[in-house]
Amino acid sequence: MCGICGEVRFDDASADVAAVARMADRMVRRGPDAEGIVARGRVALGHRRLKIIDLSEHSQQPMVDSQLGLTIVYNGAIYNYPELRSQLEAKGYNFFSHGDTEVILKAYHAWGLECVEHFNGMFAFAIHERDTGKVVLARDRLGIKPLYYSQTPQHLRFASSLPSLLAAGGVDTSIDPVALNFYLSFHSVVPPPRTILNGAKKLPPATIAVLEADGSMNMRQYWDLQCGPRAEQKNYSFDDWCDETVEVMRRAVKRRMIADVPVGVLLSGGLDSSLVVGLICENGGDLETFSIGFDSVAGEEGNEFKYSDIIVDRFKTKHHKLFIDGSRTLPALHECIGEMSEPMVSHDNVGFYLLSQEVAKSLKVVQSGQGADEIFAGYHWYPPMLDTNDALATYKQAFFDRDFAEYQQVVQSAYLSEDAATDFVRAHFQKPGAELPIDKALRIDTQVMLIDDPVKRVDNHTMAAGLEARVPFLDHEVVEFAATVPPELKVKEGGKYILKEAARRVIPAEVIDRPKGYFPVPALKYLRGDFLTMARDALTASAARDRGLFKRDYVDHLLADPEAHITPLRGSKLWQLALLELWLQEHLPTS
Repeated sequence: MCGICGEVRFDDASADVAAVARMADRMVRRGPDAEGIVARGRVALGHRRLKIIDLSEHSQQPMVDSQLGLTIVYNGAIYNYPELRSQLEAKGYNFFSHGDTEVILKAYHAWGLECVEHFNGMFAFAIHERDTGKVVLARDRLGIKPLYYSQTPQHLRFASSLPSLLAAGGVDTSIDPVALNFYLSFHSVVPPPRTILNGAKKLPPATIAVLEADGSMNMRQYWDLQCGPRAEQKNYSFDDWCDETVEVMRRAVKRRMIADVPVGVLLSGGLDSSLVVGLICENGGDLETFSIGFDSVAGEEGNEFKYSDIIVDRFKTKHHKLFIDGSRTLPALHECIGEMSEPMVSHDNVGFYLLSQEVAKSLKVVQSGQGADEIFAGYHWYPPMLDTNDALATYKQAFFDRDFAEYQQVVQSAYLSEDAATDFVRAHFQKPGAELPIDKALRIDTQVMLIDDPVKRVDNHTMAAGLEARVPFLDHEVVEFAATVPPELKVKEGGKYILKEAARRVIPAEVIDRPKGYFPVPALKYLRGDFLTMARDALTASAARDRGLFKRDYVDHLLADPEAHITPLRGSKLWQLALLELWLQEHLPTS
């Protein structure tokens, strides 16, 4: 919904308003409708607004409540804000606006740091307490909304995007070798608080941080995911599981219709987005839906229109079918990389970028189906986790792009680190709350991979078009419920079994029983023609040589036969290296 930024000083100097303005200006795409900066001595907060809830100036940000002594900048949507407002009014609070921003302020005043536990939604916010000088930063349970920061002895700066943070200047842009190990091993995922740059961090999901006037910062995690059935589910029948699956999704989809502008759906033609459409349209009503397709490459179809057409015909949506030919994909890819907060290697980045640009011509808000595969076990690596005696080895074999031996062949000695990715997964698997191997895999994918891969992509590229994406499968009540479903009801018959069987009550079987698809951009999978040239130019450029991340013989080995070097998850190893270099060359042009 917006872009937020700010600076908090720890010395006697006033906050650098010009630096905050540069950060805000870099986020015009995230919030094209309005802007604002409030400076109070050592604290300055900036905001770019996308008007969705309470379109009036009363919800302009930064929002200052002089009576309570609080100022907030906030990005996201609190779907239960009307109910919370009623509770707060019963406590005696008076409101001057009609949106969710002021509800967060009042909730913080009423409940303190525990306010986040009352929110159903996606959010990243900063609240400044006038009387104590304290600044509180928070991020939603599933990390749907981003929050980056950099910290020095003199100040902390934060922003909704990493390029925005860089615009302020003063960030250590050297490469973090541990993050590089994650990127090259853990399917390009760099878990928080790290980013690929040493001086840029990200607040972990489900975390609230209190920044004191002296610069000390205390963080606490306020939510975690526990796997396994609840006591009241002990005697559930299969129909009971289906009933609850539909009902929890129905509530999540309904919540995400709350807005003062129309809400549409990104309809891929797969089970997940089709179910969202079906639940919205159960009781009729107009709905706009959007699908995208690309050129076919190497016999691989570049669109799934035949499946989205079934849903459109069944629910009579106002559908927009968008076809993108190859001549548009390559220029858009350069733009897409320029808007990436972090290097994101998946083939569908440019697809979401182009789709979002088109959808934003019609709407400001859409629902999307991301997250279902991670919480309902839709991926191929989950069934082997059901019976394995070595959870770590089984997971790594399916999910890691390279083993440690190959990683050592890739990276120049100056950037080599220990096998941080394996150590991280091992530690996550050892945490209590997920005793079965498959639950360990589902939990790490939900709390780490999902957040720093598909969810980040969707937020990044929709917001680059001034479009807000809402993800009902990541309603925390849906995620908590899915974690209670017996694993065998998830992985049966290829995965997402319980979701598929529940969905039969809502959408046509042809969409449910189809082969599993993927948001296809074949040209980036096979790296031919101009796309291969783009990758080669990036990896042989003087900037790449000067940076010296990768061993030359390894790069030459990939360039000699790109299509022979594919990761276990069917990604291009060459594109992974090239994308990182392209991102660095775009965002650190003087390095």
